[in-house]
Amino acid sequence: MMGFNERIVQDASRHQFLVPRRAFTDQGVFEREYRAIFDRCWLYLGHASELPQPGNFLTRRVARRPLLFTRDRSGEFHAMYNACPHRGAMVCRERRGKSPAFMCMYHGWTFGSDGHLMSLPGGSGYPEDFKNDPQKQMVHVPRLARRGDFFFVSFAEAGEDLDTYLADSGDYLDLVSQHSESGMAVVGGTQEYAVRGNWKLLAENSFDGYHAACTHSTYLEYLKSANGALGATPLAGTGYDLKNGHAVIEYSAPWGRPIASWVPLWGEEGKAEIDAIYAQLEARLGAERAKRLAAMNRNMVIFPNLVVNDIMAITIRTFYPTAPDYMEVNAWSLGPREESEWLKKYRSFNFTEFLGPGGFATPDDVEAIERCQQGYAASAGGGFNDISKGMVRADAPSFDDEMQMRAFWTEWDRRLAEAED
Repeated sequence: MMGFNERIVQDASRHQFLVPRRAFTDQGVFEREYRAIFDRCWLYLGHASELPQPGNFLTRRVARRPLLFTRDRSGEFHAMYNACPHRGAMVCRERRGKSPAFMCMYHGWTFGSDGHLMSLPGGSGYPEDFKNDPQKQMVHVPRLARRGDFFFVSFAEAGEDLDTYLADSGDYLDLVSQHSESGMAVVGGTQEYAVRGNWKLLAENSFDGYHAACTHSTYLEYLKSANGALGATPLAGTGYDLKNGHAVIEYSAPWGRPIASWVPLWGEEGKAEIDAIYAQLEARLGAERAKRLAAMNRNMVIFPNLVVNDIMAITIRTFYPTAPDYMEVNAWSLGPREESEWLKKYRSFNFTEFLGPGGFATPDDVEAIERCQQGYAASAGGGFNDISKGMVRADAPSFDDEMQMRAFWTEWDRRLAEAED
């Protein structure tokens, strides 16, 4: 068995960073990842806008665990395991909704939106104080925390707090929230699809500026042929290590951004609205922050598996592996509450046209990831992936270098090695 310190080969003097392909295919590595990473890290659960009122709830699977995310009658948020303490059946079978209570379909035990046992049939067959027994309440996830309106859970009883864990990525989450003065909201439903590839390949792909010109050439040609869809802004930017395995590429691009970056396709009426939005950003955030928010795009991965793409639309995406070569992906669109109907329509169109599973980009990316996974069979358990692009640079990494992947893999390696000690 390969030792953990052998997993990644780093040699700065030779500008070399190699990742063994075994990390993408080995069942033992996959199981250790769950113990070392998914059972210990902070993981994204949902956005506050998904539970806008007391009594709202949603169910979600996070790292192989079914969870119930609720807002009780006082407005407090809760994250509980979606399992009845009686016999273990899932208490809530609906995807989302509004209800002050949840009744288990098996024996009728009924729980409040904060997880407390409210009633049960045949109560006379139990001790008088049975309903108050702590072991008969729904079990809360060990830790639930929020950064702005982004909620995270941790299945570890102890560890660093969320803000410490997020490190410099927290400011990028704040930046997304600052698109709107009245608040951001998840728009529409959920994109759900699966990929026959290792989850770390999607982490890499999500902030890989190197592959765009080749993999997404069809989309770029499409934009060029769509009259007025592109402005004059060149594609250029920088990669940033946000610590703790998080990283981002921040770059300018010629496509329009509903927040405040106009393209001729939107016409003069659209330009007037975009100019007004930009003026509001400047008044609220200052000139420097407003320019960065409006003119720059961001592809960020928060370790291990949260992607926030703030580009021609804002996408929140998570992906969880069920095997070394299979993952399940969920994605949501985020936008300002006060956005006009035509901008909201454009944002939603971009979310599906480019970023959706039936759009231009995602099928390309899925194809590339699955081809990588298939190609690893040629290595027969050996071989290395080269992730060294940009190591020769003395200045800041370019957005199409691979620094951000190296940040991810360094944290991955550290956590797996630490879990073995």
